[in-house]
Amino acid sequence: MTSIPSQQWNEGDAARRAGEPDTANPYEAGSQESADWLDGFTSGEPEQNVDRPERGEG
Repeated sequence: MTSIPSQQWNEGDAARRAGEPDTANPYEAGSQESADWLDGFTSGEPEQNVDRPERGEG
């Protein structure tokens, strides 16, 4: 199932493309809107593997 990005997701994506910092998130920390904005902002970044170090680390 494909989901349609929310307005907040689109705003976060646009902020990233405009070179704004993640602190430009206008929504209240902990809110769903803030999470959606941040998801859009980080959409172009590769996912990080946090359960084990990358090769050459550690």
